Amino acid sequence: MKNGLHFFIVKNKWIVIFAVFFFFALVAVGGAKVKFTSDYRAFFKPDAPQLVAFEALQNIYTKSHNILFVVAPQDHDVFTPSILGVIAQMTEAAWQIPHSIRVDSITNFQHSYADQDDLIVEELVLDPATLEDADLTRIRGIVLNEPLLVNRLISPGGLVTGVNVTIQLPDEQFDVIPKIVAQARAIQKTIRQDNPGIEVFLTGTVMLDHAFGEASAKDMTILMPIMLAVVVILLWWFFRSLTATLATTAVILLAIAATIGIAGWFGIKITTPSSAAPTIVLTLAVANCVHLLVNFFAGLSAGLSRPDAIGESLRLNLHPISLANFTSIIGFLSLNFSESPPFHDLGNIVACGIALTFLASVTVLPALLLVLPVTAPHHRPARTAIMEAFSKFVVRRKTPLLWSMTAATLVLILCLPLNELNDEYVKYFDEQSEFRNATEFTTANLTGVYTIEYSLDSGHPGGISDPRFLALVDQFAAWLRVQPEVIHVNSLTEIMKRLNKNLHADEASWYKLPQDRKSAAQYLLLYEMSLPVGLDLNNIINIDKSSTRLTATLHSLSTNELLELEHRVSKWLQNNGLHSTGSGPDLMFAHIGERNIKGMLIGTALALVLISLLLIVALRSTRVGLLSLLPNLLPACMAFGLWGLMVGQINLAVSVVSGMTLGIVVDDTVHFLSKYLRARRERQLTSEQAVHYAFVNVGPALWITSLILIVGFLVLIFSSFEATAWMGLLTTLTILFALLADFLFLPPILMRFDKKNH
Repeated sequence: MKNGLHFFIVKNKWIVIFAVFFFFALVAVGGAKVKFTSDYRAFFKPDAPQLVAFEALQNIYTKSHNILFVVAPQDHDVFTPSILGVIAQMTEAAWQIPHSIRVDSITNFQHSYADQDDLIVEELVLDPATLEDADLTRIRGIVLNEPLLVNRLISPGGLVTGVNVTIQLPDEQFDVIPKIVAQARAIQKTIRQDNPGIEVFLTGTVMLDHAFGEASAKDMTILMPIMLAVVVILLWWFFRSLTATLATTAVILLAIAATIGIAGWFGIKITTPSSAAPTIVLTLAVANCVHLLVNFFAGLSAGLSRPDAIGESLRLNLHPISLANFTSIIGFLSLNFSESPPFHDLGNIVACGIALTFLASVTVLPALLLVLPVTAPHHRPARTAIMEAFSKFVVRRKTPLLWSMTAATLVLILCLPLNELNDEYVKYFDEQSEFRNATEFTTANLTGVYTIEYSLDSGHPGGISDPRFLALVDQFAAWLRVQPEVIHVNSLTEIMKRLNKNLHADEASWYKLPQDRKSAAQYLLLYEMSLPVGLDLNNIINIDKSSTRLTATLHSLSTNELLELEHRVSKWLQNNGLHSTGSGPDLMFAHIGERNIKGMLIGTALALVLISLLLIVALRSTRVGLLSLLPNLLPACMAFGLWGLMVGQINLAVSVVSGMTLGIVVDDTVHFLSKYLRARRERQLTSEQAVHYAFVNVGPALWITSLILIVGFLVLIFSSFEATAWMGLLTTLTILFALLADFLFLPPILMRFDKKNH
């Protein structure tokens, strides 16, 4: 054994320890450069069509990033002097939120009316403290009959109201959003403390961004330590060796620190999906160590010295560990075919982490086992006996197992069509999430948080005053309002109708669009000149008045429902001569799911081909390499089939599981086949005897590594980010099915179809 890697490590153990620790420390320094981003736009490629349309609309009109304060009086009446005073106070305070450029509420609503021949535009509520019953009745009547307010800033019965703050976010948002949210929460806290009879909720796109950031930080600071503790406990329980536990923990910590460092050196911004990378690397790092430790302790139990036991363990495991790690890297790199950049980052970070884990496990781990005190454990015979009995069962019952596993697999595969692409980004967050609770309350009591926005172009400067164009926009708005998915439509035409009525002595019969372009332009000019700074019409008309923004606020919709509505809207626009593409965060998330599945199918197929070719070459057997495809491909199919029965919905995170798990599930197959082929080639055993040999020599390591992987990914179900939780649960199911396939399906296949000598 005095050759190769193990001889070098035995001879230079201290040099190896210090050199590898120094290298990993240098890599880990990059962790100081790691930055987080909570911008939901990070989920989309820069050239994603819906993102391009959204950015184009944002560049034309006032930005639509917002914080919405939702005010719910316990007595269910907004129209009292005290409540209106609170709304006015919040409106004033909201202007102090960093980067706020507009604040809208029912108190500062720019109400217009006629005073003889003059157009008066002023805040609806000037001094709440002086309001009398007649004033409150008048204000109630105006607000509850104003189309621009009802189902947007006031509930139809006047029970709940809102203060909407428009935020102009800078390009670099890492430090900005927390400051904005902190100021908004300070206002919320003050109102709650000073007014016990009022509840205040916070929602909006800025709160969505912040919720992503909070979920990422929570996962990295809570889930990873939990997982590390679980791994340490499992290692101690399995090996009953302090040295094995400490050495493996050292490898894990090195791998995690260096993985985070890699992200920093390459300038990868951590998002909610990619924040799971350290936890995944932690889990995968254990597998290499367990395989090496199992054979190391087996050597000690057989009477070998520590150097010889390490050498034998490396001889038996270096090839399969190398192959398993390489296939895992391929699997995670397939995430680059995802439509969502955060999943590219997740795949790339984990792929780098796997490479670093491999380096640490085959260098530092053996070196530490040489310098730390180690004694052979005394529990191996019982576990070996259990595995021997299990292998005899599999060999004896190979035919029933083959057919029963085949039948179970087919049943689950037939359940695959029960899954449908369905996503609601609000439900990415668990039910304890402040953002989700606030958003669901808002949707149920005030307005929706899902929107579709359209920029409607008249075709020439000043064209928004053209009566024909206004009539067409009004028809579109009216059509949208009767769609069952729509709560509110914000349209310029409502302002034009009100102005036309105002300038005809407020006669109700004149609440209609102006009939000539000159009048419409004059009304609009008079109105704009009367508006205060910060409450202009830049949010709905562009600079040269050639186009106007129309916003439809929607009920909470699934992906399919939103896409179906978009299709109907596009058809109406096309049939009526308007040309516009819907945009907004909700549509962006709806479209990315569908494209992501197509991309991941390509990525997973390519990864499967590469892994299959690699196995055929590495195992030096076309027959065995092809047979290995079944236990590698079927677990994901079975897991998705069971998912169809359990859940039936696939979101953005779930759609990447097949590619992510492909590389993981191959590991057990590689180790089993490596021992199987060694028995066939070196010992000239029959396929039945080789299966027995593989079970006895690698079976214990396979079930403990699978157990650790299952527990590791199961920890992710406690993520506050429900998309990550679902990804963790489905990955857990896939790994469980992979273990069943490798223990109950692969051996019968080998015994039936691998009869020839190697």
